[in-house]
Amino acid sequence: MSFFGSLAVASSGMQSQRLRLDIIASNIANANTITTPEGGPYKRKDVVFESEKFSKYLSGVKVADVVRDDTPPKLVYDPTNPLADSKGYVAYPNINPIVEMVNLLDATNSYQANISAFNAAKQMAQSIIGVLNV
Repeated sequence: MSFFGSLAVASSGMQSQRLRLDIIASNIANANTITTPEGGPYKRKDVVFESEKFSKYLSGVKVADVVRDDTPPKLVYDPTNPLADSKGYVAYPNINPIVEMVNLLDATNSYQANISAFNAAKQMAQSIIGVLNV
């Protein structure tokens, strides 16, 4: 396995986790968005990963898709809200802030692990170059 391959694997992981962090941030930011251009409340999004082959022996990760969670919205009784239905309920996004924060921590840890792998491969390559220059 080449050092460039190691860097590519770590880089693909960082890119994928960065997009995941962006999606999680969007979910948290829109946790109370009850109207969207598509109509209805914001729908939670999630990232789907798949393996990305770099060589016969080496594979990284890539984002295959960003999917919407179609679980029903939370109904909150608020008859004074102009968007309430005839029974006084307002549809809110199906977002659990605790779940999103756990996902945020997981994505952050994964991103950090990829940075560590990238830096380790880079340091090994620099050490080899240093030995060859002696």
